[in-house]
Amino acid sequence: MAQRILIMGAAGRDFHNFNVLYRDNPNYEVVAFTATQIPDIEGRVYPAALAGKLYPEGIPIYAEEELPELIKRLKVDQVVLAYSDISYDYVMSKAALVNAAGASFTMIGAEQTMLKSSKPVVAVCAVRTGVGKSQTTRKVCDTLKAKGLRVVAVRHPMPYGDLAKQAVQRFATYEDLDLHETTIEEREEYEPHIDRGIVVYAGVDYEAILREAEKEADVIVWDGGNNDTPFYKPDLHITLVDPHRPGNEVSYYPGEVNVHLADVVIINKIDSASPEGIATVRDNVRRVNPNALIIEGASPITVEDPEVIRGKRVLIIEDGPTLTHGGMAYGAGVVAARKLGVELVDPRPFAVESIAKTFAKYPHLAEVLPAMGYGVKQIRDLEETIKRTPCDAVLVATPIDLRRVLNIQQPSTRSRYELQEIGQPTLEDALKLLKL
Repeated sequence: MAQRILIMGAAGRDFHNFNVLYRDNPNYEVVAFTATQIPDIEGRVYPAALAGKLYPEGIPIYAEEELPELIKRLKVDQVVLAYSDISYDYVMSKAALVNAAGASFTMIGAEQTMLKSSKPVVAVCAVRTGVGKSQTTRKVCDTLKAKGLRVVAVRHPMPYGDLAKQAVQRFATYEDLDLHETTIEEREEYEPHIDRGIVVYAGVDYEAILREAEKEADVIVWDGGNNDTPFYKPDLHITLVDPHRPGNEVSYYPGEVNVHLADVVIINKIDSASPEGIATVRDNVRRVNPNALIIEGASPITVEDPEVIRGKRVLIIEDGPTLTHGGMAYGAGVVAARKLGVELVDPRPFAVESIAKTFAKYPHLAEVLPAMGYGVKQIRDLEETIKRTPCDAVLVATPIDLRRVLNIQQPSTRSRYELQEIGQPTLEDALKLLKL
């Protein structure tokens, strides 16, 4: 009899694992997905158009809170963990819950779901969300493009809309962002590439995406999400570690997997981290992967117009995932604001609906506003929260200029940050390992 499988996910890795390992495989029957981390994913269906001939009705997606009852009701044999940026305590707590409900708990090996490309692949991954993958990916793309290579970035999935329509998405212009009705989180990842003339692919079916990307690329850059492992087999695997969260590189899943797999490890943010944090991270990397090339990096932060916020009462909007499941209490905006004598304004009393729910779910957040925008409703809630918050000015510290998608009525400015290597070796040195 076919093994009855339930996949625990967050609308990304779960779908990829299904597509690679279970779709059209008669030895398994995937009876359900569960979803967490991303708002309003549960209650949907992985569509028949993507699920294959064995699933003419598609596959239902439930809230993860229903997991024990689902295991019993659906007679699940095996639960597959398929999402990222979770502590080892969390992982084993879920394993105990699954085992107690009567099913086996499975973690798929990283290479089992890596697709092989006909083109060289550079993967940029991390040990936690918010370490600096995006700025590193931009630097990798810029360096490769400067060599005259055609570079295509493939971004880790963020499919929050119509999954069948989002199977393969190509972004080369801002009009493409509008065409695909992208969320704030998606725009944060795609716009910086578009600004540099880099084509970005994303979606749901990463085999089909890869084959399209190969048609216009000399080299493919895997732009990782959270601390997940790559969907494509890399020829050069770069992993970022964070000295602001020392020890996370060996206590979060699957972040430590990325440390083990890395050809290159970047210790980022050394300009703002403590010497003790930097030393702890370096020692752990050396212990786990003594052969990795280690690069030290800084994330210098600039403010577009410092006088807009200097010495004033300011609402700071930070990157959403960094603050939420990334677990950070602050981001680049707070670091910049502290240097300008800013008084931080607490947005929590003025948060509306889905934004208020975000603060309730992540109680470690206080004087920052996470840029949550997974759908039209949440974007409007974010806009209303900003409007209601009494402040002299707003500092937008997200990877894109939110003022393109939000009406911010208060005076505002942006902060930016890019990767800066410190000393030797550099990313350019690391990319020579590709022998392009």
